[in-house]
Amino acid sequence: MKIETFFHEGSSTYTHVIIDPETQHCAIVDPVLDYDPKSGRSSTQSADAVIDYINGHQLRVDWILETHVHADHLSSAPYLKSKLGGKVAIGSKINQVQAVFKGVFNAEPEFATDGSQFDHLFDDNETFNIGSLTAKAWHTPGHTPACATYIVEEEAAFVGDTIFMPDMGTARCDFPGGSAEELFQSIGKILSLPEQTQLYMCHDYAPGGREHQFVTTVGEEKARNIHVANGTAESDFVAMRSERDATLAMPVLLLPSVQINMRAGETPPAEDNGVSYLKIPLNAL
Repeated sequence: MKIETFFHEGSSTYTHVIIDPETQHCAIVDPVLDYDPKSGRSSTQSADAVIDYINGHQLRVDWILETHVHADHLSSAPYLKSKLGGKVAIGSKINQVQAVFKGVFNAEPEFATDGSQFDHLFDDNETFNIGSLTAKAWHTPGHTPACATYIVEEEAAFVGDTIFMPDMGTARCDFPGGSAEELFQSIGKILSLPEQTQLYMCHDYAPGGREHQFVTTVGEEKARNIHVANGTAESDFVAMRSERDATLAMPVLLLPSVQINMRAGETPPAEDNGVSYLKIPLNAL
């Protein structure tokens, strides 16, 4: 297995390309669509870099994998699929996220809350293939109900926002449907993997001015993670997470991101003037 990683500086997001050298098949994890909140304009510069790499290495895309409905960047999954093929997939609990945010954004009545916008919904512990590589999807809720971790060849796990580098800790749980109790249990599940298993981050914010990092191991997290190192009790974690989350501001791109990402990266239907609009719910969150 080979992994090529792309960093989106504007949202501190990592997009990973998982490659099977034997077959030249691959999967893309958490792709980013560039978006300027001041103008409302999107662009594909970051996605095009992924496309150039895949075409330049003559790879075939099997999957475009979302670890969850992101609140800090827009997904470029539909654009990548149109250029490269592959199935767009997410955890099957996406219906819970869609049901909540359909109400928050008063989405059109036709907006389905069954996950049908995605090509595939992974059940917990479902196995799949990337070329000849064997992978499985674990449901790891807590940050959101639909969070999933993708484990490939029992060697690498792509954890989304569930856990961060050891000096950053863990994900917030105060979005609708979040749960610190569930997050603690999900992290415990991830840390039950062999200690040498590599964990690939979706984000890193370089605390203290250190260099950005995107990979650690189960062993390093168990020994050094500032929120869940060995011996942390669930009650202590829940108290810490709840207190900390109460101090955090909402992500800058939460409102546009969720509206797009709950639709598998598609924009809301265009109105009668041919323009698609995003909504800002006043005093609702």
